[in-house]
Parts: sequence; C-alpha cells; structure tokens
Amino acid sequence: MATYAIGDVQGCVAALRQLLLAFGFDRARDRLWFVGDLVNRGPDSLATLRLVKDLGDAAVTVLGNHDFHLLVLAAGCGKRQRSDTLDLVLAAPDCDELLEWLRRRPLLHVEGNWAMVHAGLLPQWSVATARMLAQEVECALRGDNWREFLATLYGNTPDSWNDGLHGADRLRVIVNAMARMRFCTASGTIELRTKGETAAAPPGYFPWFDAPGRASRDHTLVCGHWSTLGLTLRPELLVLDSGCVWGGSLSAVRLEDRKLFQVPCKQYQIPGK
Repeated sequence: MATYAIGDVQGCVAALRQLLLAFGFDRARDRLWFVGDLVNRGPDSLATLRLVKDLGDAAVTVLGNHDFHLLVLAAGCGKRQRSDTLDLVLAAPDCDELLEWLRRRPLLHVEGNWAMVHAGLLPQWSVATARMLAQEVECALRGDNWREFLATLYGNTPDSWNDGLHGADRLRVIVNAMARMRFCTASGTIELRTKGETAAAPPGYFPWFDAPGRASRDHTLVCGHWSTLGLTLRPELLVLDSGCVWGGSLSAVRLEDRKLFQVPCKQYQIPGK
C-alpha cells in the first residue's frame, strides 16, 4: 500500500491519467491525496470530477479555491471569469450528483503526522486548531443552507484572524487562509493580491510557511495552489502545484519514501490572458 499526494489537476485529466500510470496506481491497494483545485482552467473538469469521485475511499481531496468557485457558480451567486472552463460540469446530467459529492469534501485532511490543505495555515493555528476551524466551514457547506453560506464567501475582509470573529466573517477568513493564502504576517494578517514568487512578498509579509512561530511545524504540510512558486519539497513541507494547466507538469509524491513522479502537461492557459 502506498499514498500518493498529487498537485493541482485543474481539469487536466489526460495528465492525471498519465501520472497514475507512471507510478502504477492500484486502486485496490493504494490511496491518492489531491491537494484541491480538481477543476477549472483545464480542458476537462467534468471527466476529472467523475474520475476522482469514482475512486471512492481510494482518494482524498481537499477543497481549493477553484473548487469553491464551481460551487459558488452552481449556487447562482458568483460571476464567471474569462478563464473559466466549467460549463460542461454545470450542464452535465450528473451535475447535481457531482456537486453534492464535491461540497462534502474536507477543507483540511489530517492523518498521523501529515496535514493536507490547499493553500496554507495561519501561523497561530496549530493543526488541531485548524482541524476544528475547517470543520466549521465543512458543516456550513454540507448543511441545508449551503447556498446562503456560499453567497457570503467572496471577499478579502476581514484580513486577519481573531477568536471573536463570528458568522460569515469568521468562515470567510478560514476559507481565505486555507484555500487562497500565499503571504501573511507573523501575526496572521493575510495578503491576497500578490501571486508571485517568495521574493515578491510585500514588506512585513512572509510566505505563509515561513512565518515566524508557525504553530503547525509539528506536522508535515502538503499543499498546492502556488504555481509561480513551483514544486517545493522540504522535510516539513510539500508544495505540489507545478503549473500543470500553464504548460508545466503534474506532480505526485509518494509519502512513504518521498519519491517524486511527474508528467509533462500541455499548456491550456497563458498567464495574464
């Protein structure tokens, strides 16, 4: 049995199939961890969702910002972006079934000394604290009023965490940190505009994983989201977004021995277009 953590697929299902062949995936024995952003910008989000859903317990996926975007559009409370490639999902005969499955995916997955999240964790959050906060979002997303929750999701404020936050503001900060964040301050103020490499950090901000005093350092964090950073492998950190949809590669790491597997990807999106 082996566990393979896989970077942002973003609808590039052909590359995903090639990657599964590259490491000889056996669904009866192995497990796949997806860091989120299964959908959008690539050519076949529908086939990607169907493939991962069909894997059942052999696959774990956390929610990324593009997965949330699909759910927001389906709830009728978001605007399509020019780079979106989600129409086939929304028009599919099994759309409701796929969305029901997607909105029941976790925001954070913790197993032993590993923790998987799409974007990152604020420095003051231990993994145990983050797990409880993620569950608040998961309850809202899985509940009867999930559309009302998604209608309040978008926004960059509040930009920092405090335990006194409540309602939509509280859930928005949790989602922004775990599904959108790249840079933050040591005290946990989130900066959501900058998308470049670590050297692009605004004054006083750090890549979230380098924030001083980060309380989650006792776990190895597995994440994606940051294609301009590229594949980053450290003892305590695996950042697996290697820019598949941008013409980079789709990457997987076997957690048991940290062996890296990659397949090249066709370019489906051009930065800035």
